[in-house]
Amino acid sequence: MFPKISPRLNLRHPLPWVLAAAVAALALVVSVLVVSTARTGSAATADGVLDEVSAAQDTALKDHGTYASLWLKGNDRTLQQRAGTLRAEGAEDVRVIECGAGWLAGTRVDGQVFLRSSEARDDVEQDPAKVRMPDCISTEARDSLLADLGVQREWPQPDAGRLAAPAEDPGYRPAYHLTPGQRWMNDPQRPFFLDGVWHYYYLYNADYPEGNGTEWFHATSTDLVHWKDEGVAIGKFRNGLGDIETGTAVVDTEGTAGFGKGAVIAVLTQQDDGVQRQSLFYSTDQGHTFTSYEQNPVMDNPGEEHWRDPRILRDEEHNQWVMLLAEGHKIGFYTSTDLKGWTYASSFERDGLGILECPDFFQLDVDGDPAKRTWVLASGANGSAEGRTTGTAYWTGSWDGKAFAAADEQHQWLDAGADFYAAVTWDDPRLTDGQRKASRHAIGWMNNWAYARQLPTEGWYGADSVVRDIRLQSDGGRPTLVSAPTPALRSLEGPARQVPAQELADGGGEPLPVPATGSFKLDVELQNSGADAEARVQLQNGGGTYATVGYDFRNGTAFVVRDGDAASTGQGAKKAAPNNAPAGGKAQEKVDDAYRQSRSVASPAVDGKVKLTIYVDRSSVEVFVNGGKRTLTSLVFPQEGPAGARLAGVGGSVSLTAATVTPLAAAR
Repeated sequence: MFPKISPRLNLRHPLPWVLAAAVAALALVVSVLVVSTARTGSAATADGVLDEVSAAQDTALKDHGTYASLWLKGNDRTLQQRAGTLRAEGAEDVRVIECGAGWLAGTRVDGQVFLRSSEARDDVEQDPAKVRMPDCISTEARDSLLADLGVQREWPQPDAGRLAAPAEDPGYRPAYHLTPGQRWMNDPQRPFFLDGVWHYYYLYNADYPEGNGTEWFHATSTDLVHWKDEGVAIGKFRNGLGDIETGTAVVDTEGTAGFGKGAVIAVLTQQDDGVQRQSLFYSTDQGHTFTSYEQNPVMDNPGEEHWRDPRILRDEEHNQWVMLLAEGHKIGFYTSTDLKGWTYASSFERDGLGILECPDFFQLDVDGDPAKRTWVLASGANGSAEGRTTGTAYWTGSWDGKAFAAADEQHQWLDAGADFYAAVTWDDPRLTDGQRKASRHAIGWMNNWAYARQLPTEGWYGADSVVRDIRLQSDGGRPTLVSAPTPALRSLEGPARQVPAQELADGGGEPLPVPATGSFKLDVELQNSGADAEARVQLQNGGGTYATVGYDFRNGTAFVVRDGDAASTGQGAKKAAPNNAPAGGKAQEKVDDAYRQSRSVASPAVDGKVKLTIYVDRSSVEVFVNGGKRTLTSLVFPQEGPAGARLAGVGGSVSLTAATVTPLAAAR
């Protein structure tokens, strides 16, 4: 029999065994909770890798005063160099970005990506939207990190109406390239990003072909693919110093020029009676309208015939603004603290490239390695002495705040086609500094001064290339610019159609399922079948071939030939419907012989295979060879007739191992 226990005593003084039972029960509950939330499998592996990253960042901050970046597959070893080797067993890749006040890390394990940031050091998150990020890391920076780890942004498919052929024939008006609504366009001006919008300007002549003089036309975009016309931002012949020519617009974040923090400052060339001077215009409404500085010109001509195209950048390392001027056969370097007063610093001179124009100057990391950060000097140049035409030449080297020293005396070319000139490049300020040095955007005027005024468009003249992303990659030990179509172009892609693998017999022609709009992307992978043969993509209208894109396995070159199009032959040019042919049209002219010359570039096959990505629009073709190691940009003008294309082998059999045709929607 158990002794009787007072209820009052039982409540106030529980027996030891009761306490023990309660503790045991609580421990069991906690144990179950821990077991149920413990990470297993891929998540457990990722947790271990990200723990290593967290510890390494603590060490880097303690020993070096700053966090560090890392990319195992991208050659960035900064974090390991500062904090020691990271154990990453089981991880396919690790990517870390930092912004000074924090960091974000991702790792790919078993094809899945897991994230962690300095704001939540114990979390392992697969949903990017749930990751707590430091304020200095944007969603764009996060998405760029995810892309590095193989997670590409998904774009909604465009409306069916934008993929369909227009009700009225647009003639040669492109579907997805930027063109003026009417009249003339040429040099691009480097875009800037402000309050969620890209602001872009190009030289525009509303009086062409009757009158001369350019001004800055303004267009805006949120994705660098879809553009909205904003009208003329800086008009010509209004301040007594001439028309408005090429220059640079910058966001003066700290207000160094005296027009307020965040003012947009444009420094550009004005030409009056053949004399080129540099003038300053400022905007306090985000670049929509500009006011001429009352003390213009800010740089008067010292007696030079060629003294134009100021390219301006911020040199934070030396706390100064830097300007490059095209001065005939040389590029002049100038420095300033306020964008108004400029001091000559040095020059970079090169002969054999004609009159240099439209310089550019920027930094990129070779192979994505911050330890190999390199300056790139680029310029519009004439390659006729090398069997080329005009294009964008560049050199890599170093900058000490006053002078540029080329690492190699021999220049390279950004594009080997006939129609990629006056190129500008820019980075995305929403990214971290390391990401901004890994790649940047580029766009070029898709035309050539040899025949720009002789082409068969009606009422509008000139177009820009698609925006491409460039990076520096080692090629035989030499830093080389590599290009890829900017990812946002995928927002234009309709349903892709696969082309079966097959042998392209000598002389045979396999038709391709191209859309009636004439605007599409073609991805082709070719393999040499043993013979020194050519593979050809024949672009056709009405059954005839107007242009050919191909690869010659014998000498390892890609090429574009357009001697059968309407501009070359002077026959069969399209006529746009009246609503698509603004006023100002002129009769078709005989085109300069430079137009008929084939353009080629060496790009050796890799393990016997070659990849071509070809963007075709109603009056252009842009070819990215072997992942953009080389590019060819050319205007093309089909004759009247339905769009078509064929694949063929010439001089032997070539294997088509893969091909895809993707229709591209109208961007405007």
